[in-house]
Amino acid sequence: MKVLISDRVDPGCVDVLQCGGRIEADLSTGLSPDELLERIDAYEGLIVRSATRVTGEVIRRARRMRAIGRAGAGVDNIDVDEATRRGIVVMNTPGGNSVSTAEHTMAMILALARNVPQGTASMKAGRWEPGTLTGVELAGKTIGVFGLGQVGREVAQRAAALGLRVLAYDPPVTEEVAQSYGAQLAPEEQIWEEADFLTFHVPLTAQTRHRLSARELARCRDGVRVVNCARGGIVDEQALLQALDSGKVAGAALDVYESEPPEAGSRLVAHERVICTPHLAAATREAQSSVALQVAAQVRDVLTGGAIHNAVNVPSLDPEAYEKLRPHLELGERLGRIHGQLSEGEPLRRVTVEYRGEITAFSTSPLTSAVLQGLMESFAEEGTVNLVNARMVAQERGIRIDELTSSEAEDYASLLTVALEFEGGGRRVLSGTLFGHQDPRIVRVDEYDLDAVPEGHMLFYVNDDVPGIIGRIGSTMGRRQINIARMACGRHHVGGRALTVLNVDSPVPEPVIEEVLTDPHITWARLVSL
Repeated sequence: MKVLISDRVDPGCVDVLQCGGRIEADLSTGLSPDELLERIDAYEGLIVRSATRVTGEVIRRARRMRAIGRAGAGVDNIDVDEATRRGIVVMNTPGGNSVSTAEHTMAMILALARNVPQGTASMKAGRWEPGTLTGVELAGKTIGVFGLGQVGREVAQRAAALGLRVLAYDPPVTEEVAQSYGAQLAPEEQIWEEADFLTFHVPLTAQTRHRLSARELARCRDGVRVVNCARGGIVDEQALLQALDSGKVAGAALDVYESEPPEAGSRLVAHERVICTPHLAAATREAQSSVALQVAAQVRDVLTGGAIHNAVNVPSLDPEAYEKLRPHLELGERLGRIHGQLSEGEPLRRVTVEYRGEITAFSTSPLTSAVLQGLMESFAEEGTVNLVNARMVAQERGIRIDELTSSEAEDYASLLTVALEFEGGGRRVLSGTLFGHQDPRIVRVDEYDLDAVPEGHMLFYVNDDVPGIIGRIGSTMGRRQINIARMACGRHHVGGRALTVLNVDSPVPEPVIEEVLTDPHITWARLVSL
């Protein structure tokens, strides 16, 4: 068998692949897209970093391909959907560069506090300006850490060791877990108001895009310093630039950008109080060696019939069992993703997954993993949650996971119910089933029975069951050019409370949701994007 390594990796990657003599490793870096297309059909495996674009066309040409490994956390450069359709296992290496990313974050924080790059530039220009480069001590300051995943935890520990007071925001994490890393859980409002430094360690999703915008910056204390070594887009760069110009933000340290590389002449990059590095957080010898050796072992195991590790697109099942289970896996993941987006900001304590009827004939472990994958990907670093490690990611955050099964069917031949319990005592329940063994449906949200299609953009809202509500919502959507594709309603009785789910053809901006909530008969509204 042959494996193509098309990006620069640690030389040990070749040794791991060829150990045992069953695999031939071909290290060919710098291939053009046309050269890759011409050669890819000769290989059973492919290992890349971020330079190679593994497009759908590449995957369709790779008729012998069985495994694709990414030496890193993200899989943005791989068409995972096409790989799944072709039966190709796609794997990444979550956590392999966590320490390197955390150390780079701390280096940025220290340099930001003490004006190290500015001082270096001044000296190299022949100037001596100690009076204009006065910094601040870290000891006694407060840092707000958004995201206590693998990187966020490493940052929290190091920040606490330097004498910083660490406030963390990560709803699925319990207070006990946070304290074990030297952090104190805090609501985001408290972090905006009290933090001297802000650092972000969350995936880039619809919910985290522009997590730090003009609105949040206005709540921050004057002179706050901002660090982003996670993903470009989490920080609204235009809002940050304006806050730097006004003096609201004393400085920023950026390793990632909304557009990479940033446009030539970028005012943000050129700003005198901004420290910039070109996406270097994971660029250490140790991290690159770690992820290279790890991905080589994973690809080798798949090709030689071993276990599948860190797969992002398939469970650890034989092909026949997977094909039967696939529609249920998709349903479970969608229920988890909806839960994660509906429950954003609520500290999670327990997840209970209940199986009823025919679904109990399948192995429920991968189904629960699919639910947890969908749930946790709203909170964890991008690319780090999959069917293999979703349960572990949840348990590391102190979340209890229960499974209940009953072969006795109720209203449906098969029913999958996911219940979340929160630290404050609240509870939310979603139930789903398959129509015709293929089409997923949401059939219950809390105490409301309905029939909703879990796909695309969905607006959930609770309202008083009074005349005119549907018309007013429709008018609001119409004025904003948002087309309603489907509507599902559930209620207890005439004149009581009702839940409505709208499938819409485009995202509903936050100002529109705020407008919806101005109606006195609507008490809650939330957008979900699948």
